[in-house]
Amino acid sequence: MGVSCSMRMHPRPFGPMAFKIPPLAAVILRPASGHNERAMTLTQLNAFVLVARLGSVTAAANALGVSESAVSQALSALRLHLGDQLVTRGPVGMTLTAGGSRLLATASQIVVLGAEAHAAVRAAQGAPEQLRVVSSSTMAEFVISPLTEAFTKRFAGSVEVSAGVAATKEMNVLIANRLADVAIGCDPGTLPDDPALALVTEPVFRYRLVVVTAGQSRLRGGPRQWRWFVDPSGTDPDSETGQMLSGLGIPEDQIRVFPSQTAAWAAAADGTGVAPAVEHLVAQQLRRGELSRVEQPGCRVDACWHVTLLGRQHQSTAASSFRRYLGTPEAMHLMRSPTAGVPPSRFRPPVYVTIWS
Repeated sequence: MGVSCSMRMHPRPFGPMAFKIPPLAAVILRPASGHNERAMTLTQLNAFVLVARLGSVTAAANALGVSESAVSQALSALRLHLGDQLVTRGPVGMTLTAGGSRLLATASQIVVLGAEAHAAVRAAQGAPEQLRVVSSSTMAEFVISPLTEAFTKRFAGSVEVSAGVAATKEMNVLIANRLADVAIGCDPGTLPDDPALALVTEPVFRYRLVVVTAGQSRLRGGPRQWRWFVDPSGTDPDSETGQMLSGLGIPEDQIRVFPSQTAAWAAAADGTGVAPAVEHLVAQQLRRGELSRVEQPGCRVDACWHVTLLGRQHQSTAASSFRRYLGTPEAMHLMRSPTAGVPPSRFRPPVYVTIWS
């Protein structure tokens, strides 16, 4: 059976991270015209749900991979149709009106049913099952590509794998609204306000986050005086890197964001600052003496990658199989040594991981 696995990589150097939505949800958001101005559409409801759950038009636009104006236009059309503001901007962010609060649960169900309808038609047409994986930027850079490439060789059937990057707080929303099937990263928490969207989050791989600097560097002062080089996960306050920076009280003007963790390590190796790093992923640079660990309180954190997906009764076959695969010795080896490579007989065309802009 054929397996197709198509992903692309391009870095996003700054700002929030987002998952590019596959074909169903990637409907171009555009204002209704003519008779359709009175119609409530799935696209409008999708935009509303994401604005309500992510807390801003910007975050919803990032998740959908469209412009902020497109989301605003869809939300405006829905407001006009229903005669209610639905969400308002307050001093602490977006607030749902009474009508918006009542609409949210129903709109979420409609969005989910739309995604399930699309999946059902694809299955009837014999199209490959989709597996949409969203992860932290660090995992996307090092781990997701070898994991999904190896998984597709084991999967009993055809599967189309796509991948993207999301901030921690976005992961639950993307899974619950069927915009992604599996999320891998730090524990994203739950959706306590809506038990109907219950998710399953489980630990899959323990690791250590350390701080590295140049091999012969002698840092002066304390962590607040150092210059910190981070990958995009450093802009996510809920990531392990974000929590480390916050715990050490690092001021924003001491932080520089690079498009990848590899680039951040290279800057630290020049001796001008420090960089957080997953210890086993930076092991080669440490062994070669290009980098050294910083032994200071707060500069070493034990952490864990978690996998999040829908409850068992709602999981797709591909998502369930991928979750089981993550517990295999092969997957554990790839998460620990993702750059070890594969024998020539097992080589396949490259898998491209997308860090969506």
